[in-house]
Amino acid sequence: MAYLTLKKSHLRHNYEYLDNIFKKHDIDWAIVTKLLCGNEDFLKEVINLGIKEVCDSRIFNLAKIKKVAPDMQTVYIKPPAMGEVEDVIRYADVSFNSESATIKLLSEEAQRQGKVHRVTIMIELGDLREGIMGENLIEFYEKIFELPNIEIVAIGSNLNCLHGVMPSEDKLIQLSLYKQLVEAKFNKKIQWITGGTSVVLPLLFRQQIPSGINHFRIGETLYFGVDLFEEKPIKAMKPDVLRLFTQIIEITKKPKVPIGQLAANPSGDVFEVNEEDYGKESYRAILDIGTLDISVEYLIPDDEDINIVNASSDMLVVDLGDKSPNYKVGDEISFQLKYMGALSLLNSDYIEKRVIE
Repeated sequence: MAYLTLKKSHLRHNYEYLDNIFKKHDIDWAIVTKLLCGNEDFLKEVINLGIKEVCDSRIFNLAKIKKVAPDMQTVYIKPPAMGEVEDVIRYADVSFNSESATIKLLSEEAQRQGKVHRVTIMIELGDLREGIMGENLIEFYEKIFELPNIEIVAIGSNLNCLHGVMPSEDKLIQLSLYKQLVEAKFNKKIQWITGGTSVVLPLLFRQQIPSGINHFRIGETLYFGVDLFEEKPIKAMKPDVLRLFTQIIEITKKPKVPIGQLAANPSGDVFEVNEEDYGKESYRAILDIGTLDISVEYLIPDDEDINIVNASSDMLVVDLGDKSPNYKVGDEISFQLKYMGALSLLNSDYIEKRVIE
């Protein structure tokens, strides 16, 4: 048995910490909910925080948010596929875009549905994921700014998510200059520059955010309280909004070195023998979770004396040391999580999800 918990009090603590920071700097912000994979119980906890805008990269999840909170502003944070335009207009108030042909389709569909759809133009700043090249911005804007039922409300950028390019003050100044260029050329106001994500947040702490950056979208730091520049916890935040609990299904004292000829396991891993382990034994616990649910690299045992050995598809093996452990079959072992591990668990139908106080 394994289950994932969302701790309400820690979620609210992190939310209020971030909200106070953004209010201090007169910055609007939205919560990114894509990690939650549309789990309605967890989404309700986010909505109950009092946030006015949520972002997601799946239409399915935005539809659930609109079901729970019809007045919530929803943002689709990737360029829409042409086959999803109808649902984007139906469930997203705002969408991120980098293709003029798609925005034309959004305009046509918005007219059919009797809506005004708001658009953020994404600009490439070097990570080479979504975004038009900056030198093409004027030509791009010229094609779309008069489209009916379309309102361009922001320009934005994404960094670090593909090639790991880190944000900098210079890159954000560049983004601010693009906004000024469009406004001067077309005599049109753009309300927001959404230049901030969790990886940009440390620049705000260091007073390195240009004044034009007035919108952030935050996911990872809210749920994990982490400084992504330093890859360490932010002291004032809680790192364990989400936590995994797993049950022990076997404890046995066994040799530390496998017995027999070694070959690759089904995952393609080849066990490397530490010669110092020959002749030694340790207590090993088998936990009721495996690589089908999460990769071991994303697990952080709460008990620092526990070492992860490896996992098969359905079972995780941990080393409890050579002394008689304080655990027994049926006990639970808990883990803090890294972002991609939590994402796997939330996307798994095999893992129970619980809200706790």
